[in-house]
Amino acid sequence: MIVKKNVGRASPFLLVLLAFGFFIATYNLCILVTHKSGRSISGDSNDPIISRPDGLSVGGGGKFHVALTATDAPYSKWQCRIMYYWYKKMKEMPVSDMGGFTRVLHSGSPDNLMDEIPTMIVDPLPDGLDRGYIVLNRPWAFVQWLEKAVIEEEYILMAEPDHVFVNPLPNLAHGDNPAAFPFFYIKPAEHEKIVRKFYPEEMGPVTNVDPIGNSPVIIKKSILEKIAPTWMNVSLQMKDDPETDKAFGWVLEMYAYAVASALHGVRHILRDDFMLQPPWDLEVGKKFIIHYTYGCDYNMKGELTYGKIGEWRFDKRSHLRGPPPRNLSLPPPGVPESVVRLVKAVNEATANIPNWDTP
Repeated sequence: MIVKKNVGRASPFLLVLLAFGFFIATYNLCILVTHKSGRSISGDSNDPIISRPDGLSVGGGGKFHVALTATDAPYSKWQCRIMYYWYKKMKEMPVSDMGGFTRVLHSGSPDNLMDEIPTMIVDPLPDGLDRGYIVLNRPWAFVQWLEKAVIEEEYILMAEPDHVFVNPLPNLAHGDNPAAFPFFYIKPAEHEKIVRKFYPEEMGPVTNVDPIGNSPVIIKKSILEKIAPTWMNVSLQMKDDPETDKAFGWVLEMYAYAVASALHGVRHILRDDFMLQPPWDLEVGKKFIIHYTYGCDYNMKGELTYGKIGEWRFDKRSHLRGPPPRNLSLPPPGVPESVVRLVKAVNEATANIPNWDTP
């Protein structure tokens, strides 16, 4: 059974039916990327726009609503609090096009951040449907939020808890063309055999599938409303296909969004300046978001020891059960500016967020 947005709201019961026949098993999500090279798709180009639809100018799309999906786990909550702190700060800066903000909480019940962060509660997938891959709840959360919420802005930024705004963010989309960050590890052409299971040849070349995930993406609300149910269904279908599940692993849901967008004929403006990822990206410059998904490990000489716990480190996974302490030690001399900026951003937020030590 496929969820179709134009026939009414998808109910949890419908999703239970979707789950019928699924073999429920434990899936160990690998969340640590072992990439050590090729961190930039755009090479040495100074142009932050890697590609755009032919003849398209960029910018001028108006305000966008910031939306991030989250759980009620302590690990998710402290990241959301830091993210929301920097949203509020950058929202008031010149050239920012940030509008309202919603934490889309897919736990099904309220938590202790309801008064601190604007939040809408949605249902998680039925028990066992995600098979331990909690990110699979993200597209279903967006489907529900888009149906329930009153969103004043025409555009939406899909963001994540481990994003820190480091420069005021303008609307990088243009008309019906969303803006997205290109990920070096999303390579549809290299997985054409698998992608073709979900994006058949009659839809066009596999290069129509952009090398992106759903976040960060700035997209028209009306377009996301069409993509979201397809994104959810493709995610479920990919997870149910053993070959696809094995090949895509922890980035399966990202591929699902890229394929769903292509199925709707949506192409994204690819912006290399949308985001940076320490420790591989060394400078913040004019980029807009720090994504701290990678661990940052260094010896006291300022040398990267990636894959080995450093004498100095910052890794979000060191704080799975509760927030990091205030006033983290700064990196040793020689560590890239991007890592220093990240730690300073975390310290500023934690110093100014009341009751920081509350899980």
